[in-house]
Amino acid sequence: MAEPTPAPPIRPEPTHAGRILRLAWPALLQQYTFFLIQQYDQFLARHFSEEHQAALTTANYLYWFTSSYSVIVSAGATALVGRCFGAKDYPLANRATGQALVLAVLFGTLATIAAFAGLSALMDAIRLRDNSPQIAVEYLYPLAAILVLQMIETAGIACLVGAGDTKTGLAVLVGVACVNVPVAWILSGGGGPALDFGFTGIAMGTAAAHSLGGLTIVALLLRGRSGLKLNLALLVPDPEILRRLLRVSFPAAVDSLSIACCQLWFLSIVNHLGTVPAAAHGIALRWEALGYLAGAAFGAAASSTVSQSLGQKRPELASKFGWTAFGLGGGLMSAMGVFFFLLAGPMCELYSPGKPQVAEFAVTALRTIAFAMPAVAAWIIFTAGLRAAGDTRVLALFSWTGFLGVRIPLALWLSRDAVDLGPLGTVAGYGWGLAGAWVAMVCDLYFRGALFVWRWSSGRWKSARV
Repeated sequence: MAEPTPAPPIRPEPTHAGRILRLAWPALLQQYTFFLIQQYDQFLARHFSEEHQAALTTANYLYWFTSSYSVIVSAGATALVGRCFGAKDYPLANRATGQALVLAVLFGTLATIAAFAGLSALMDAIRLRDNSPQIAVEYLYPLAAILVLQMIETAGIACLVGAGDTKTGLAVLVGVACVNVPVAWILSGGGGPALDFGFTGIAMGTAAAHSLGGLTIVALLLRGRSGLKLNLALLVPDPEILRRLLRVSFPAAVDSLSIACCQLWFLSIVNHLGTVPAAAHGIALRWEALGYLAGAAFGAAASSTVSQSLGQKRPELASKFGWTAFGLGGGLMSAMGVFFFLLAGPMCELYSPGKPQVAEFAVTALRTIAFAMPAVAAWIIFTAGLRAAGDTRVLALFSWTGFLGVRIPLALWLSRDAVDLGPLGTVAGYGWGLAGAWVAMVCDLYFRGALFVWRWSSGRWKSARV
């Protein structure tokens, strides 16, 4: 008589921290891969003029505006797919994925049209000096041309995060980086005169790489990945699913785009200070992104676990996952703050060779933001958790209050010698320049971080509908 087959060993359920870390580390590497792409673009630009560096700062703000805009497809995708996986409703998860890609094509097309129609006018509004406006527009055109594919890339990765898969996004972004590095170098002068598109060649390399990323995501989903599998029937518009996605994504996108618009206003305040502060501002932002992207990685882990826990009808578990993600992510980001403060000098000099004044301004800014890392963690991670829960309508109110009530007025007051209030006359400012603008940023981040901690601890998000 044959021996009975032994039962497989029962694997213990991972701890809350273990599950967050399992999801966060691929997302962290994914975010840093994206960071390396941006840093490489900045590295290639270091030998161009200060006008080019100021233009790149503005172009990166506007490209970040695109990331904010993509929330209109990604927030609802993660929330709905995650709930479906928590409830083990896999057919609905696949339908939601297909409809997320439909939204990506629609809103990507609209964004491309708007970019080609309005970029030049926008440059006039944000007060870039000298030749920087034209440089920035030429740089952004190749990126605007491929927005549909980049939106598809973002939407597909968001659906996979909802399914609990943060590794595929990492693999795709690594591929994007491997394409971007040589192509951007070749097209910006490294490939010889025949392929030298100058400063714009940097953007052309990035555009080519993200185009490949979008096509790769589509191919993976058509083949089947992490429980998600597309077919052509799932790409036929479904009004009910589209409505559910937009119920979460539209308010989240209003919040995200509000932040982007206010950031452009803030950038115009910095640009008003001159080309050197604008260039230094961009360098400090590049390095500050190390902390921001770490928060985004733990935010992705929070999104996946919160949405799946709510799909299982376990709101208290979702709450614990949110606090755990904040504790782990906030700890890492606080350590990065120490890193920023101690190593600001060599970090900023790397991107300003032969430009000591630019480096000096950038060092001051980076050391200032080092103190804000706990607040940045609260803002980013709890924003992700609230979006995953479908509680997105209050987020824009927090952003408007922080920017319009704290950051913008403080930045004007602290950075300028005098502030023009129109019919009300002028008031004396502190004249701290770029340092004053970054102090205002820190005050805003702590204000909004406190609001997000309060919202998560209130538990009101547990009853939101998706």
